[in-house]
Amino acid sequence: MAKMPPRLGIAAADDPAAISIDEIAHALGTDVEAGLSSAEAARRLQSDGPNVLRSAPTTPNWRKLLAQFQDPLIYLLLVAVIISTVAWLLEGRPGWPVDALVIALIVIANAILGYVQQARAEHAVAALQRMTAATVAVIRDGDPIRIPSDGLVCGDLMVLSEGDAVGADARLVRAAALRVQEASLTGESESVHKEVATVRGPAVLGDQRGMVFKGTAVAQGTGRALVTATAMDTEMGEIAAMLESTAEAPTPLQREVGRIGRALGIAVVVIALVVVVSTFLISDIRGAADIVTVLLLGVSLAVAAVPEGLPAILSVVLALGVQRMARHRAVVKKLSSVETLGSASVIASDKTGTLTKSEMTIQRVMTASGSTRVTGVGYTPEGSLQHQGAASPTAAVLAEDIVVLSGGSLASNAALRQRDGQWEIQGDPTEAAFLVAERKLGLTERRIQRFERIAEVPFTSERKMMSSIERDHEHGDQPVVITKGAPDVLIGRCTRARVGMAVVDLDDDLRRRILDDVTELSDDALRTLSVAYRPLAAGEDTASAELLERDLIFVGTVGIIDPPRPEAAVAVEEARRAGIRVIMITGDHPGTAVRIAADLGIVEPGSAALTGLQIDALDDDSFVEAVRHTSVYARVAPKHKLRIIDALQADGNVVAMTGDGVNDAPALKAADIGIAMGITGTEVTKEAAKMILADDNFATIVEAVREGRGIFNNIRKFLRYLLSSNMGEVLTVFLGVVLAGFIGLAGTGEAVVLPLVATQILWINLITDSAPALAMGVDPETEDVMAHRPRRPSERVIDFRMWMGVIEVGAVMAVATLATIDLYLPGGLIEGTRSLDNARTAGFTVLVFSQLFNTFNARSETVSAFHRLFVNRWLWGALGVSVLLQVAVVHLPLLNAAFGTVPLSAGQWLVCVGMGSAVLWFSELRKLFLRWWIGSHRSSAPSES
Repeated sequence: MAKMPPRLGIAAADDPAAISIDEIAHALGTDVEAGLSSAEAARRLQSDGPNVLRSAPTTPNWRKLLAQFQDPLIYLLLVAVIISTVAWLLEGRPGWPVDALVIALIVIANAILGYVQQARAEHAVAALQRMTAATVAVIRDGDPIRIPSDGLVCGDLMVLSEGDAVGADARLVRAAALRVQEASLTGESESVHKEVATVRGPAVLGDQRGMVFKGTAVAQGTGRALVTATAMDTEMGEIAAMLESTAEAPTPLQREVGRIGRALGIAVVVIALVVVVSTFLISDIRGAADIVTVLLLGVSLAVAAVPEGLPAILSVVLALGVQRMARHRAVVKKLSSVETLGSASVIASDKTGTLTKSEMTIQRVMTASGSTRVTGVGYTPEGSLQHQGAASPTAAVLAEDIVVLSGGSLASNAALRQRDGQWEIQGDPTEAAFLVAERKLGLTERRIQRFERIAEVPFTSERKMMSSIERDHEHGDQPVVITKGAPDVLIGRCTRARVGMAVVDLDDDLRRRILDDVTELSDDALRTLSVAYRPLAAGEDTASAELLERDLIFVGTVGIIDPPRPEAAVAVEEARRAGIRVIMITGDHPGTAVRIAADLGIVEPGSAALTGLQIDALDDDSFVEAVRHTSVYARVAPKHKLRIIDALQADGNVVAMTGDGVNDAPALKAADIGIAMGITGTEVTKEAAKMILADDNFATIVEAVREGRGIFNNIRKFLRYLLSSNMGEVLTVFLGVVLAGFIGLAGTGEAVVLPLVATQILWINLITDSAPALAMGVDPETEDVMAHRPRRPSERVIDFRMWMGVIEVGAVMAVATLATIDLYLPGGLIEGTRSLDNARTAGFTVLVFSQLFNTFNARSETVSAFHRLFVNRWLWGALGVSVLLQVAVVHLPLLNAAFGTVPLSAGQWLVCVGMGSAVLWFSELRKLFLRWWIGSHRSSAPSES
């Protein structure tokens, strides 16, 4: 067990659970009512450090940089440096070892690029972690405030409420029906009852009823506790100290990218060996320099063909995408969740606050004189009263409505106020609904001046009523009891009724009409509350609720509803268009749930909800079948939510589940994407969830799904681009060696017949595999991602059609490059007159431009490259930099020597750009065919029933 730190003035061997509260407070130098002062808390935080568990030591930047060199492909490049250096030494060190220097510079440039990309990803994740940091309530300077959990210090007075995560080990000084979940520490599944008690002698953790511990959660009740240990001094800290750090498992996407890299690496090594062997057989090897040239070609080809920057680019793209989600009010806690979010096929949403505004609103008032409709929704007091279609009710009806709304406001402990232009409530939302409706009449100030509260009879679940005793200053300070409660109970306590300005006996006919009104409101899925009152006689006993709440005068009944969010209906329709099924899971009444679901378009009007009791009555097979067809679940318990999620997942769905209460945590953890409410959600649900809605809005979920799909599409874009471009390099060298005799390379008199030299291949890899690929990772939508059904979990990121496209585009690049070389070389299929260096430079430039043009092709497999051509300014910037670098390598003498290039004429530049664009026109024709093929198969497919 965690001991009292020596700095508190008590021996470290002492157990805080066995020391009295007064001794604890004295040792901690704190007050059990006012807590610490802000200044003292700041001093202790500076002295003791933040309340965080010690993590693995931070990797120094120099180690992160060195890690960029720890890759098999980099090892190949380093081997190339050694080979070229040895050759330079064997030849008597003529001039500078250009090949070795260029390759070394490329290795360093790649390492710096990878380091920068990794740092950006880490910074993005760190920012997200700061956004989702847990908070705790404490008393400082005598006032309650909420602070980040890492700001807790010994001596802080924590305030605990249901759903809170306990931020540090602490000794209870106050507890009311407090129960804490300690399974994370003790393995005990049941919550533990806590009380202000001192243990006698040593006690195991589970028996320390007067202590709460970091990492546990409040399941019920409230309490206050003095922090006795933070960070690594806590019980959780002791466990953390014993654990070995474990690396996070790679995501499915990362695993597939790894498989692609390994498969491609093996294939390319084989191709490189074939090219090397073929080159040796075809060429007239005359010395060590020629051997080194061939070996460098093989090594360079292997390096160029595998997109070694892919993992870093993937991390950056995911991190940037998650940051965009955060700007849309959806905070994703882990990068790995993004790919799952885009695959969601079911969104299981809570009703209150997510699909609805969580602002209880009175829509109708039913009195003896008829029904009045109250316009306006939410807590903003804007609206009016309309009676049976008229612009305003009659005087008699208005008199009744005033008594109902003002009476309900009096029998209430809620408050309505305006802050920074926004109306907000304090207290029960249902009670606040009366305040809002009353303020729409403009009578609030008069009611406040007229009545003064004397006493209150609180609501109890047995009575189902609440009463307030008020002094009426307009009637000689006469006391009056005003009662608000469930209609069926309240009507039984009434003997008279208010009709207009008069009071009449409540006969059977009038009682039946009132009950019919209640039924009508309930049938409209409105929550009902009735209001009654009675003037009290002088000296009448007000201590007994039973005596007070009798012989009441019935006034009327209100129909209350939590109105659906206007944007939620649009979001539900968007989700359905995307092939995502939306279901509602709520603890509310079935009628209310179906009404809201129908208003939002989740179900058709008149549909049925499945209740918790009905779920219990179904066996597993029947339940699975019911889940396939039921979209509204009402009056459900936590176990039912978990069973629903399990059934949906067993049926092959990827489930996103929302929740805000402690009881939602198991279902959120079981769901593929658990989504916690950022405003109303408890710390426990936020911890269990993978995503947090900062605005508690269902529409944000759908927007996050859109963003997730867009991120996944962008990953496919840069994979398509990288693989097809690298395939072009491999095929260019391979076919250039094999077909050297056909394209004039064999007749150049060179000992080693190569279409491109090793440094040129590495240069292409450097300027085309980095910035353009990264820019494609942040590409805006080029097609409507919500027009497609969700991606199946078994669906590969790179499917057969994409692999075919990669090979076809790579082949076009190779043909265009080799055709350009043939165009300028003497002999071959096309007679030319230029030197080998000139022809090779032109081919080299064509291959660069082919890959740059390929960025536009890769933005979609079927949509034209000219669609939304200029929306990605980052891509155009990256292409501009790449073009400038290619111009430099062709025309700067220093780079000419390093990369074996010579300047090109203006006419040759035009030819190179034109030949490079061949890949664009080929892809446009391919996309046109794919659109026709997909359209014809869709039109011929049988329609779904």
